[in-house]
Amino acid sequence: MSAEESRAHQRLDAALDRLALTFAGMTARPDEYNCVCHWGDAEELARLKVADTELDPDLLRRTWQACDWSDHPSVLRRVLPQFARSLVAGSADPWYAEAGRSFARGRWRQWPAEQAGAVREFLHAWWARTLVDPRPVVPVPDVLALATEASGDVVPWLSVWETLTGATADGHLAALVERWEWELIGDQLPWSAWDNEEEIRTGLCSWLVRNAPARLRAHGAPAELLNRIRLLGLDGAARWEDPGWDGRPC
Repeated sequence: MSAEESRAHQRLDAALDRLALTFAGMTARPDEYNCVCHWGDAEELARLKVADTELDPDLLRRTWQACDWSDHPSVLRRVLPQFARSLVAGSADPWYAEAGRSFARGRWRQWPAEQAGAVREFLHAWWARTLVDPRPVVPVPDVLALATEASGDVVPWLSVWETLTGATADGHLAALVERWEWELIGDQLPWSAWDNEEEIRTGLCSWLVRNAPARLRAHGAPAELLNRIRLLGLDGAARWEDPGWDGRPC
């Protein structure tokens, strides 16, 4: 493990410890309720009103996925330390964007400064570690979708990526373009955003057009991939009529 990876791992471990400390003792509201038929039974609901006890993985998933809590912020704070660890371990597949929306529903940026700061540091520490890890548990595109949904903004995460150069970060960039190229060329965001979808898509495409070609050329990316990025910089008919457009459906 490189020194950069080691520092990133230590930062993430510290961020997870900070979440555990900050949200210790949190519970759902005493009168919180959810549908027995669609969410879970009374015994499971009662567990959300007891602090600092682990939930089984299925109950944890059902809890953060539910969108009809009367006080979603309180429920999120109750499960947040375990939820964050499960995300880092890769247990949200394939619902990473949905997990990000759970953060957004909790309106965490409006929480007291200590709590909001702990969440912000977790997201940034996880993102930074993912970018420098040659084989991250959760792929870079999934963490980017989650962080963007959680914050409502793609710019901060791309700004961090812009500062990280080298084979690992550039390899992740190539993989992201390969995975998302056709959705983006078709003017579609590769995941269903809760809000600001067009702003997120255009911001991502602009960043790729500006930053990706030189990095991927140095990484040895094929000409076809570089051409896809070039096409992202063209609008409307200019894209479809460009000689480099091969007519493949998007």
